[in-house]
Amino acid sequence: MKNLLFVCIENSNRSQMAQAFAAIYGGSNVQAFSAGSRPSGKVNPKAINAMKELGYDLSVHQSKSLDELPDVVFDYAVTMGCGDACPLVKAKHRIDWSIPDPRDMDEADFRKVRDLIGDKVKELLD
Repeated sequence: MKNLLFVCIENSNRSQMAQAFAAIYGGSNVQAFSAGSRPSGKVNPKAINAMKELGYDLSVHQSKSLDELPDVVFDYAVTMGCGDACPLVKAKHRIDWSIPDPRDMDEADFRKVRDLIGDKVKELLD
């Protein structure tokens, strides 16, 4: 089983969707987590709606901090292009994806970012 971690600043959009895609595409072979360096405390309703369109209920997720992660060595720690280095996270591999923050985007552009994240998670799992 692969342990994956997705990190962005607020843990309300990109990293939440990445965690969801890892669950969708990885199934029981993946244990996925997401966290933020300065979590907002909520998952963005736009992210919830965008993933609902794909049949995933992101409303059950919580915005979490890095301090709330389990004490494990992650196979991959993926930052979402937000400048977070996650120095305290133990990981075998670290990757930074340059993904724009969709927080203030309209629905069409938000979906493009969602789909980009989905593609990147698929590549990571392959």
